[in-house]
Amino acid sequence: MSLVFLVIQSVNRLVDLYQFLLILYILSGWIPQLRQSTVGHILAQLSEPYLRLFRGIFPPLGGIDFSPILAFIVLRLVQGILNRALWAL
Repeated sequence: MSLVFLVIQSVNRLVDLYQFLLILYILSGWIPQLRQSTVGHILAQLSEPYLRLFRGIFPPLGGIDFSPILAFIVLRLVQGILNRALWAL
């Protein structure tokens, strides 16, 4: 295996892991006990800075926060760009 392939694989796994953490954080909003737990606080520290970027662009409409959708789209686009750039090496 080449070094480029290993880097691409690592980037993809990190993005996948971060998406999983974002999903857990979003779902924790439905379970108040989880949001107040240590795990909830860690998820908030990892997720909120990224999600906050999109809340400024796309504020909640009717009490529904659509910023995670935009956050996932951007994360996938960046992942695709990184993959193409790394394969070009």
